Amino acid sequence: MHIGIIGTGYVGLVTGACFAEFGLFVTCLDKDEKKIKSLKKGKVPFYEPGLEELVQRNLKEGRLTFTTDVAEAVDSSLAIFIAVGTPPRGDGSADLKYIEDVAKEIAANLNGYKIIVTKSTVPVGTGDRIREIVSRNLKELVHFDIVSNPEFLREGSAIEDFMRPNRVIIGVDPESSSGQQAIAIMKDLYKPLYLIETPFVITNIKTAELIKYASNSFLATKISFINEIANLCEKVGADVHMVAKGMGLDMRIGSKFLHPGPGYGGSCLPKDTKALLKMAEEQNVELSVVDAVVRANEKQKEIMAKKIKDAMGVLKEKTIAILGLSFKPNTDDIRDAPSLYLIRRLLTEKAKIRVYDPVVRSLDLIAKSNELIANDSKLRALSSKLITYCKDPYEAAKGAHALVIMTEWNQFRNLELERLRKLLKEPYFFDFRNIYEPKRLKENGFKYFCVGRQ
Repeated sequence: MHIGIIGTGYVGLVTGACFAEFGLFVTCLDKDEKKIKSLKKGKVPFYEPGLEELVQRNLKEGRLTFTTDVAEAVDSSLAIFIAVGTPPRGDGSADLKYIEDVAKEIAANLNGYKIIVTKSTVPVGTGDRIREIVSRNLKELVHFDIVSNPEFLREGSAIEDFMRPNRVIIGVDPESSSGQQAIAIMKDLYKPLYLIETPFVITNIKTAELIKYASNSFLATKISFINEIANLCEKVGADVHMVAKGMGLDMRIGSKFLHPGPGYGGSCLPKDTKALLKMAEEQNVELSVVDAVVRANEKQKEIMAKKIKDAMGVLKEKTIAILGLSFKPNTDDIRDAPSLYLIRRLLTEKAKIRVYDPVVRSLDLIAKSNELIANDSKLRALSSKLITYCKDPYEAAKGAHALVIMTEWNQFRNLELERLRKLLKEPYFFDFRNIYEPKRLKENGFKYFCVGRQ
């Protein structure tokens, strides 16, 4: 079977490469000629463990191709996956411009029965919107079905999540005469997953669209909840790790996402929680829990900045070493990363910043991703003068007054503490991912600060 993937960003490229690994013939489309040229050589434009090898192998075996030609991708495919971005607007709602543009292009090239599948995270009702746009822009009368197939890929482990998912969601129009045909095609695409007994949830399109937002918002809720419990632990003398362990052993709760830290970030949770709130507002429904989650996450980032200022006092002219920029390990994604918020706050205090991340190695990338800096001319000028990118953690620590761990990369878990202590001007150690034992750090002469532990 041939399928087309429109959009070669994170979701589109992972989806295309993994389907090719399943044995399907996949054509990935993108308008960015430079990106397509690079992908044809097997070079992946972002960091995801194992993805480049997967792309190269399926390119070599002829199952994966890349193009900028919409007609080529649509004509050869029975299923066309839409995997373009849905960035947030200023009010938090998802911008569907790219989705709508793609729908028009598909319609202009539709020459026979196809299923059009949304992989992008889209608001409830988008499937109906796509059907309307395609129907209005068809050049000839052909039949098609709309399917919602949301993705649940975790950055850093996306290939494993695709190959061994917790579930596959398939949303179809129950009133469509060919709805069962669309379901059969989707099940055929995911046939290898039947061998590992992956649960399939078959529902209507609107329900499938909402499942994605509800899932991400619940994960965000768990993170914000344990962060607030961590703040309470610090006041009463409890250990948040033991609290989380005691909670997580209850099968109704589970241990996942009960890890205290500086707040959630990335391309999904911040965007999807706000988009869900906007959807609810438009329907005059109050989502007070989700609203509290978003506010708690913003507050948590500020609490981390306040920890540093309260401990060190005046930060002007002081140098802060920050280890980790990505919002989580094994990715180069710094969208809405807590590290960017902290950098902005430290810059407003006129502190100097020395940063190191194993994968994120561009100061330009930091400036572009941090809208709070990019939109403030004073901060933008400061960032170019006061931020230094370093080659390793020790260079970052040299001459710094404090060290801050913002991402729990494995290589940060066994730093040479004695060496760090000698490199730092002052012994401040802010472990905002709780990867070290307080006793050990204090025994090594550090003034140690963490999240939710004494």
